[in-house]
Amino acid sequence: MAGLLSARTRAAESPDSEIVALPSGEARVHWRRNARARRVSLRIDPSDGAIVVTLPPRASRKAGMALLMGHVDWVTQRIAALPVAVALADGAEVPIGGVPHRIRHHPDRRGAAWLEDGELHVTGAPEFLPRRAVDFLRAEAGRRLAVLVRAKAGMAGVIPARITIKDTSSRWGSCAPDGALAFSWRLVMAPDYVQDYVAAHEVAHLRHMNHGPDFWALVASLTAHTSRAMTWLRREGPKLLRVG
Repeated sequence: MAGLLSARTRAAESPDSEIVALPSGEARVHWRRNARARRVSLRIDPSDGAIVVTLPPRASRKAGMALLMGHVDWVTQRIAALPVAVALADGAEVPIGGVPHRIRHHPDRRGAAWLEDGELHVTGAPEFLPRRAVDFLRAEAGRRLAVLVRAKAGMAGVIPARITIKDTSSRWGSCAPDGALAFSWRLVMAPDYVQDYVAAHEVAHLRHMNHGPDFWALVASLTAHTSRAMTWLRREGPKLLRVG
């Protein structure tokens, strides 16, 4: 087995990130230390296909590598099953509100990025295109979700402390104990009814910090799309994590 999985840290790599050789090819491993973890665990980051090994406070990397070596087939299969990555580049298609938009690059124009005639137009030097496209999508996500949250918070009689747009790979939205709501910018690529459901879900948590019957009853009063949206996120959500 050691011949199939030999870790070799490159000089340019971070101490918390290294490249390992799997039977299927090289893969990146991110090491995470978690004070609340009770055992070593593995997961695949769907955004970049990296292997994330989480270690409890007293666990060694040797223990993490042993777990990885014992689950090589599982890791290889999960990485192979990831949706195809979509680079943000001229000519690529990116969904906005569930509708495909082709990226058009204008290297000699100014104005950052904008939507026009079903296309996402991005200006500036080629090396700035991915960042400018993401900046636009983040801002658009913030605008759309803020409108939804305000409307649903008014219906539920609650007030969010603030709304933050993040880039997360494990959850589409979250509600903190202080009433702050956070959403993944990638939701802007999902259909409108999915955005509607996620906004309703997190607003409902402002009143019920659990997933009990009262919580789901409130969600149902805030959106008519729960079942349909949950099915879409389960089937199509991983593709959003592979954009950019």
